[in-house]
Amino acid sequence: MRRLTILNNEIRIVTQTLKDRDSASVGIWFGVGGRYENAQNKGVAHFIEHMAFKGSRHYTCDEVKQLIEGVGGSLNAFTSDEETCYYAKVPRKHLDRTFDILADISFFPALAKSELEKERTVILEEIKMYRDLPQYYVMELLEELLWPNHPLGRSLAGSSETVSVLSQSDLKDFQQRHYVPDNVVIAACGAIDHEKMVKIVEEKLGKLKGKKQDNYIPFYRRQEKPAARFFTKNTEQMHLALGFLAYETNHKDYYVLALLSIILGGNMSSRLFSEVRERRGLAYNIGSSAKSLDDTGVFMVRAGVDNHKIVDALDVILNVLHKISSRESSGDELKRAKEYFLGQFLLGLEDTMDYMIWLGAGLISHDKTKTVQAVINKINAVSLSDIKRVAKDILSPQRLNISLIGPLDDKQRSSLKSVTGIA
Repeated sequence: MRRLTILNNEIRIVTQTLKDRDSASVGIWFGVGGRYENAQNKGVAHFIEHMAFKGSRHYTCDEVKQLIEGVGGSLNAFTSDEETCYYAKVPRKHLDRTFDILADISFFPALAKSELEKERTVILEEIKMYRDLPQYYVMELLEELLWPNHPLGRSLAGSSETVSVLSQSDLKDFQQRHYVPDNVVIAACGAIDHEKMVKIVEEKLGKLKGKKQDNYIPFYRRQEKPAARFFTKNTEQMHLALGFLAYETNHKDYYVLALLSIILGGNMSSRLFSEVRERRGLAYNIGSSAKSLDDTGVFMVRAGVDNHKIVDALDVILNVLHKISSRESSGDELKRAKEYFLGQFLLGLEDTMDYMIWLGAGLISHDKTKTVQAVINKINAVSLSDIKRVAKDILSPQRLNISLIGPLDDKQRSSLKSVTGIA
């Protein structure tokens, strides 16, 4: 059973009781992420997440890890463009202590200067690592094309320049402005008693006060022509990413795009996998995905391609995208996509952690939670004409953005521009 309680200070608590589970998963969600930063403090949200695990008001760094891992649990955190979440999964009898630890490190991190300097070095090495991994760096280049001169187009971890100068006061100021009650969701799933969970939260956080002080910079862009970013590097294969600006999370065609992505590149029976890898042997790895944010989104295709076959591979990929935009998909294809989506969705909800993340993400982003049946209904309502209509809208040539990393020569560069129509 799902229940929602809002405390007097506006902290929202949502629980899903699954009585047959031995585990309990809990997450503390804050409605803030990388897009709330600016060019000067880029990376501060991610930095705070790191620092939370270095100790807090009541727990040392070692205690944070040992008290949860020592009872067979696991804990972690993540920062995205619009949310930050601290979470743990433990045997249900250890939920009280686990929540106390998560609440303490997220709301009351020590942010000690000595630890800050050590963690700064760690994050700088993390940034270097992603730059050295072309399969990750190609996505940074794509995001720069999709969201130019905007926080969404800059790395979540920040840059070496910004992270090097972030101070203790920068972290404290950002944390105090955004880690406030009306910007918080507590989500828990598993062997949970809702009333007990509310009592635990109220005892720890019920007296906190504060309102979120600022918002993100909205994004709007009407792309008129395709764009590309080529980065020459001596790699063993070409790393390719295509991106098309797409729909925000609450868009009426959100689930249509999700099914379109499955048909095109969501699994091994998808069109791109079958055509690019199985039939032509042009790539080892290829797939598609869709990402939605509050006011924008992206549909992506990613591939790892033989250095000598990049032009042929891109030509085939673009033809596959054009074909689904111009011809209606088959009924069997759409049926398989629906079954795949719902199968993955329902299987995921068998795990208390995945269920908690689904609940928490929905509530922190849009102040509402969807029911399982509502999702099933939305998926089942998608028609063949919907797929074609959305494909035609999203996959138009002028919306195309391409990033590529590899040992490109001049001839390949010229051929790629010709294939894509990029000047």
